[in-house]
Amino acid sequence: MKLDCIRKNGYEEANLKVGRKKTNVMFIGDGKGRTVITGGVNRVVNDVTTFHTASFAATGAGFIARDITFENYAGPAKHQAVALRVGADHAVIYRCDIIGYQDTLYVHSQRQFYRECDIYGTVDFIFGNAAVVFQKCNIYARKPLPLQKITITAQNRKDPNQNTGISIHACRLVAQPDLEASKASYPTYLGRPWKLYSRTVYLQSYMGDHIHPKGWLEWSGTFALDTLYYGEYMNNGPGAAVGGRVQWPGYRVITSTVEANRFTVGQFIYGSSWIPSTGVAFLAGLG
Repeated sequence: MKLDCIRKNGYEEANLKVGRKKTNVMFIGDGKGRTVITGGVNRVVNDVTTFHTASFAATGAGFIARDITFENYAGPAKHQAVALRVGADHAVIYRCDIIGYQDTLYVHSQRQFYRECDIYGTVDFIFGNAAVVFQKCNIYARKPLPLQKITITAQNRKDPNQNTGISIHACRLVAQPDLEASKASYPTYLGRPWKLYSRTVYLQSYMGDHIHPKGWLEWSGTFALDTLYYGEYMNNGPGAAVGGRVQWPGYRVITSTVEANRFTVGQFIYGSSWIPSTGVAFLAGLG
């Protein structure tokens, strides 16, 4: 495994990429807020696709990042602006900050694991079609533009046979101070369906009172409401009550441990076979 140690520094407008030919690469920083990879590329000003706005992108299998801040500082008015894009199989992101507004973290494809990360954003700020588990992460909603609704996830599974989805396990969903003061004006939702078979689950996570009682948001009318898979299992906190949740055919309150276990590290991304070699702690099953 190649180790790239990045000392305390800021890498401005880096738009760094680890390509597919670079496998088993580890980027090690000096800590969140100390080693910072940042950029401001966005769709509004730079006239590029969302895919190409990433301040940092990794596609090589076995990619690991730890103790680094990835940031896109374009701001809410610039709309789509990715801080980190990952399409690497067996990717592990550990103890990292991922900071942006709309489309902060693009979990593009393949199998990915995030542990003890802090993720900040506004609209669809965790999105993509990877098979990904977030564990013991803090997910921070920020104040968006006027009239915007905050959506934490936008998963884009296009085919029911794809083994992809977003699993958020043992995490904390909280409001940033800028949102906390005006959260009644800016509702926060757990996700909305970017594609027809969108799949997202929340397991044993804390949800703050900024989460809207209905939980989930439509993408456009009735699109995908009967084909998506959205689930919640034994979450806690003032935003976790399920009594007022949406009544869509594809939404369910998960009560079976067998069903919930399908979305754990051990079963959903088969992490017990590849995460131990990285030295990163993880829970293979439900806590």
